[in-house]
Order: sequence, then structure tokens, then C-alpha cells
Amino acid sequence: MSLWKEYLHPHTVQDAITALTNAPHPACVIAGGTDLLLDLQQGNHPPVHTLVDLTGIPELRVLEIRDQDLVIGAGLTHNQVVDSALVQQHGQALVEACGLIGGPQVRNAATLGGNVAHALPAADGSIGLLALNARAEIASPAGRRQVPLLELFLAPGKSALNSKREILVNFSIPLRKAHQASAFCRIMRAQGIALPILNLALWLERTGDQVSAVQVAVGPAGPIPFRALNTEAFLIGKKFSAETIAGAQVTLLAEAAFRTSPARATQEYRRHLAGVLLKNSLTSAWERAE
Repeated sequence: MSLWKEYLHPHTVQDAITALTNAPHPACVIAGGTDLLLDLQQGNHPPVHTLVDLTGIPELRVLEIRDQDLVIGAGLTHNQVVDSALVQQHGQALVEACGLIGGPQVRNAATLGGNVAHALPAADGSIGLLALNARAEIASPAGRRQVPLLELFLAPGKSALNSKREILVNFSIPLRKAHQASAFCRIMRAQGIALPILNLALWLERTGDQVSAVQVAVGPAGPIPFRALNTEAFLIGKKFSAETIAGAQVTLLAEAAFRTSPARATQEYRRHLAGVLLKNSLTSAWERAE
């Protein structure tokens, strides 16, 4: 039985929007397809009449500096992100996150935009981007708009993107400046291809022996990717020390909502891991920012 009836190959974002809005519904976009095709085959996705393939659109694979931002196309594969010298320089947390997604075959096909659009609360790409204060550019029949990354998530597996008329174009992250750095840590099952038991990304700026700015993202710690604002507020202005790290760990456990997952880990184990990952990522970013 065919999983779809029509397969379209637009070559521009505007053509893709037109194809998506004019196609007999239900229609949806496909890029790497590493999640979508499995969901269709296993009956976990509603039937699709038309697939709009985004892989032939050069704009979705852009990777360049614009003004004070690094722009990362939503159609870039995870391995393309990992191999990019620009992302390595300005978004090390994202490089580390993308390098741990699935296995080599998955990373060669799956896209960063697909990882975000799938809207899972512990998606590694989403967590890495969130700590880097990313903004997303969205195209629709009404034009283009940029939104903070967090605005893309509504619930586990539910994106704020309108799949019938909107396309994720790219992500923008601020360029790294002196004494700024980021890091990503993850605990996963032994086979290395499952969703993480827990992950954490962190960006910071240091001034002398103090943390002058910091951004912390954790997943899963709620129904959507979680930004640990209270932990950030605790760290800002503090001297980097074992005492500060311990206080940040307590603050994170007080604000994050970890839960037990029968397939992955208990709430208690995740709470333990959260402290470990926070310490490790904070220490790595601090040393890189020297």
C-alpha cells in the first residue's frame, strides 16, 4: 500500500509554500524523513496525500554570517552542522548535540529543522539551539517572520508551526565573542540511538572570575524544551566555584519538572543526572571561555 499519492520537488521556499497550500490535503513537508517515514509506515502519522520534498531548496542549506548572527539553514543535516567550522566557532553546544543524534546514517540524512519541528522536549538539536538563544525564521503565504525558538513548541510532539502553510527556513544564533563559550552534555541508552535519558546545553560569558551571563536548556524537564531561567539568574554575577555550582544544582532541581519514563529513567535518576550534567557543562563552557 502506497504511503502517499503525490510527491513534489520544489526548488525555492516560495514554490514549496505554494505546493503545500495548493496540494490536495492532507499534505506535509519532508526533508530527511528519518522520523516521518517511520511514523507513516508504522501508522503513527495520519495518512498523507502529498509530500513536499524540501531537499532541493538551496536556501534551506545556507550557512553564513549575517550582521551579528550565524544563520544555519533548517535543511542542513546534523553531520553538516557538526562538520561546519563556523558552527564549531560560534555554537559548540550545537555541534556536540548534533554529533550525538542517532547513528552516522541518521545524521547524514536527518535535518536540524526536522529535529526542531518534531517538537520533542528532549530533542538534542532543540536543546542546543535553545541554550544559544536561537531565533527561527518561518515562511508562510503571508511572508517571513522571526520568532524566539521557544515559541515553536506547544506540547510533546506538537509544534506551533502550521504544517499546512508554514516552513521552517533557518535558525540565527549570536556570534561568539571573547570570553563566551558553550557546551552540551547528554546521557543516553547504551545503543546510542534512543532519545536521551537527559540532556543539557549551556552558554556562558565570563568576566574575570565571575559568570557575567549564562543560558541553560534542559530536556526532558517539562512538556517542551526547558529554559532554566531561575538557574541562570542564580549564576549571573557569581564567582565560578564549587559552592556556586552546588547552588546552581539546587536551583535547577527546584525549577525543573523531571518525571519517570518507563522506557528510559526514573524521576530520581534524572534529578541526579541533572546535577551532574549541569556541573560538567558549566565547567566545560567556563574553561572554553577563558
